[in-house]
Amino acid sequence: MNPVGIAIVTFNSQRCIGACLDAALVTGAEVVVVDNGSADRTVAEVRLRPAVRLIENGCNAGFAGGVNQAVRALPSPFVLLLNPDAVLRSPLDDLVAACSEPGVAAAGGRLIDESGATEIGFVVRRFPTPLTLVLEVLGVNRLWKGNPVNRRYRCYGLDHSQSADVEQPAGAFLMLRRDIWDRLGGLDERFFPFWFEDVDFCRRVADAGLRIRYAPGAVACHAGGHSVRHAPWEVRKSSWNLNLMRYSRKHFGPLGARAVCAAVAAGCLLRLVPDLLAQRRLSVLQTHAAILRQAAAAFLLGR
Repeated sequence: MNPVGIAIVTFNSQRCIGACLDAALVTGAEVVVVDNGSADRTVAEVRLRPAVRLIENGCNAGFAGGVNQAVRALPSPFVLLLNPDAVLRSPLDDLVAACSEPGVAAAGGRLIDESGATEIGFVVRRFPTPLTLVLEVLGVNRLWKGNPVNRRYRCYGLDHSQSADVEQPAGAFLMLRRDIWDRLGGLDERFFPFWFEDVDFCRRVADAGLRIRYAPGAVACHAGGHSVRHAPWEVRKSSWNLNLMRYSRKHFGPLGARAVCAAVAAGCLLRLVPDLLAQRRLSVLQTHAAILRQAAAAFLLGR
């Protein structure tokens, strides 16, 4: 039996899933695809490859729910989480070797763009602090990318050509040890439908006293954000803000979590007019109002 299984969660991924699956099958690993209710030809594209096991959800179970389904369906001691817009460009031996080291729970590979450049700032990050997330939601990190907090968070000073212990590799290309996954209970499905579930898992790995490795010899070409772009604007806006606050309440102290919630409220107010002008629909007001209510409840009541 191949020691590696590959878990892929799809949602309207017909344009990229074929290349992803073809490269994954070359490795000889068992491949499981969980489709979260795609409305395009994603399922038909997967079925063209009989060696791939397909699990169809009647509705969107979220990224965490889909990943948990796929991992449970794989018997292998190592499971690679792979986004449908990531195409393997190397064998997986370096990831297996890294995960086999004592005290290591997971290992991330190197993601490159279509030009071959490493996706610095995405492929490896440090855990966000309350200040990091405050600057994120207020847009400071986007406007001033070189600020010290953002440089540290996005690991701009890391030598991405060298293997290293890291905190948070991208969940788009992340190998896990099955025994550790089972011990920690997989991804937290409350981070619905997407964002921050992989950060939360890596944080729990670190809290358990385990390590995560970065193995740059394992390479995948990554288009980036494919499934997320197919979600409605309202879903993307709510998911990012609400799951950011969920992560803060789970892993920060009361002061840090409240600071993030206050920043979410302020950022929501700052972006209201630009979002209205960009989207031009009433649902923008409803989405902002819902986020503000959640931020206020989290700030005042701690929930």
